[in-house]
Amino acid sequence: MLPVAEALKLLLDAARPSGIIETVSTLDANGRVLAVAQTAQLDVPGMDNTQMDGYAVRAADCAGGAARLQVTQRIPAGQVGTALTPGTAARIFTGALIPEGADAVVMQEQCTVDGEHVIVNHQPTAGEWVRRRGEDIRAGSVILPAGTRLRAQELGLAASVGLASLPVVARIKVAVFFTGDELAMPGEPLKPGAIYNSNRFTLRGLLENLGCAITDFGIVPDSLAATRDTLRRAAQEHDLIITSGGVSVGEEDHIKPAVEAEGRLTMWQIAVKPGKPLAFGEVDRAGSRGSAFFLGLPGNPVSSFVTFLLFVRPFILRLQGVDDVTPATYALRASFDWPKPHRRNEFLRARLGADGGLALFPNQGSGVLTSVVWGDGLIDNPAGQAIAAGDIVRFIPFSALLS
Repeated sequence: MLPVAEALKLLLDAARPSGIIETVSTLDANGRVLAVAQTAQLDVPGMDNTQMDGYAVRAADCAGGAARLQVTQRIPAGQVGTALTPGTAARIFTGALIPEGADAVVMQEQCTVDGEHVIVNHQPTAGEWVRRRGEDIRAGSVILPAGTRLRAQELGLAASVGLASLPVVARIKVAVFFTGDELAMPGEPLKPGAIYNSNRFTLRGLLENLGCAITDFGIVPDSLAATRDTLRRAAQEHDLIITSGGVSVGEEDHIKPAVEAEGRLTMWQIAVKPGKPLAFGEVDRAGSRGSAFFLGLPGNPVSSFVTFLLFVRPFILRLQGVDDVTPATYALRASFDWPKPHRRNEFLRARLGADGGLALFPNQGSGVLTSVVWGDGLIDNPAGQAIAAGDIVRFIPFSALLS
């Protein structure tokens, strides 16, 4: 069995970004991956402006304290004032341009209005409450490098320099199907021995979070012929095929021989718990049209969920052109004992307590889907590593794995 780090490296080294670029409105680019670095064509702010409602002044006019200045103009945001003469002040509002001659802003709370004059009860320094031109962004600077996964804040940044559209990587086309004659869909009556297909909902949700274009081939019967046929059809127009179930070595597990018949496997088992049977390879397209990547996940719901987060997610991100696919991790204190570690690298479902320590879900079974709903993330516990309360462990929050 491959160690987790080696398996992940194998996947990432194999990922081939498509290189297909499309241009979308910045309003519609949330969750997409930037294909080309973006450079600002203007300064932000474009001119010196005020951070506060108050009065624009010359700091030198207020050096003696309690300065009494005539208010000669009113400057709301979006309007341009006239030059400020010595001994005067301008009423100014947040975001408005600093008038020529002024070099500071005094908050209105530090001023007293006296008819057409204002008494400044503060001695400002030059530059006080002034946003300088270009202090956020300089024209010509790269604001978003290629490979950036665009979130709300990146879209706001792009808009702040006037970018109405963005070049993004085309959506990864992913085909999914689920093997198992025991599977039923919610809403259908359960026959004896049947179970509802929770993985269909989990995996589709995870793929949607990654911005993939999904084709769902549904539940495929437990037969080699049906599995091969679905693989052939899925390979034709997709970049990646993901399956759930059928990756073990039982007589009813047909994924391995089917993929080997239609393409090739380069990875089969990983030293991870929950998980282990994770298949990676390629399925050939008809007519010498290359191949589609293949990833076969375990059928147990927690195993499928965890292996997707650890291996499929970074693989898809790399296909999208994202360089840094490593999730944020934190060193946190365990509030539990784990005296009998497994020989495989374990990923334990845990939740952060009010005391700052991590609590462990009591049942770490690979079929206990409630553990991933209850938990805040995964403890990455090395093979054979016992944990005692108070030990520092490596924690990966779901917030870093589900977006």
